Amino acid sequence: MKSEEKRFREIIKDFSRARIAVVGDLVADKYIFGKPFKLSREAPVLVVRHDRDEILPGGAGNAVNNLISLGATVYPVGVVGKDEFGKFLRTFFRDRAIDTSGLFSVPGRETISKTRIMAGDDHTSKQQVIRIDREPVFSLDSRWTRKIVEYVRSIRGTIDALIVSDYGYGVINDKVRSAIREMAAALPVVVDSRYQLEEFQGVTAITPNESEAELSSGMKIRGDRDVIAIGKHLCERLKLKAVLITRGNKGMVLVHDRDKVNTIPIYGSDEVTDVTGAGDTVTSVFTLSLVAGASFLEGAQLSNYAGGIVVMKRGAATMTQEELLAVIEKDLG
Repeated sequence: MKSEEKRFREIIKDFSRARIAVVGDLVADKYIFGKPFKLSREAPVLVVRHDRDEILPGGAGNAVNNLISLGATVYPVGVVGKDEFGKFLRTFFRDRAIDTSGLFSVPGRETISKTRIMAGDDHTSKQQVIRIDREPVFSLDSRWTRKIVEYVRSIRGTIDALIVSDYGYGVINDKVRSAIREMAAALPVVVDSRYQLEEFQGVTAITPNESEAELSSGMKIRGDRDVIAIGKHLCERLKLKAVLITRGNKGMVLVHDRDKVNTIPIYGSDEVTDVTGAGDTVTSVFTLSLVAGASFLEGAQLSNYAGGIVVMKRGAATMTQEELLAVIEKDLG
């Protein structure tokens, strides 16, 4: 067994000891599968015969689900509505022995959900036809913000790390961000934020994709050098220890410890099945690795393997320790 493979095995073995909070926008991802069989007489559209439904945690919930699958103890923190999707998320986590004390049901607020119609013939991969989103129509009021902040502070001595999964739906506001920055003085805080990365100065690390990195830096990516320049710029400006930029089929760029740079090529095929939720997987495995004693580079390499696994699965997918170990053995053994 190569020393690198042995080291990765040691890190993954310690995943089960990790206690991680995930704060952010909890989403219910619903998939409606069916088979197209004729054109409608009412409009020039396909008629899809219903086959089955499936609901999975999405958004911050997908990060939670990834951590659960890898053996960690997880504390989800966020809000849901008192509706079908809110009940699903609460039940899903409780059925997996997850503490839902940080999951607050807000009267009158609709649980964020994304319903995807997936159509295809028998024995073929189903393709997304349309997506219907349900989003909250009002901002989170101060009472619920206060509950989130109080809960996050109450578990500070219990958890080993904190993940921020900010999809821009309003859970991560100024007061919650302030509490998160406080946490970064005592433990690793890794942020995945779609629109507000520049507001997380002083956290441990951020994990943007290329478009998020461009938006946050105000710089354009035209080639590999630009990605490195943006990573260094964000690392310095936000006073971070690491920036991990995901690049789809081009792999990753890691900037860490001031000015160290590592370019990590994609693991596996670049003909992906579905990138939905892959960023959540990368953030989850990167954070788990840091808690297990990995360096930033080792964490990035492990999250790269994990990303390569889930993009070959349909929907907001997860993986187990055994799957992660198998691809590492295949690549390095």
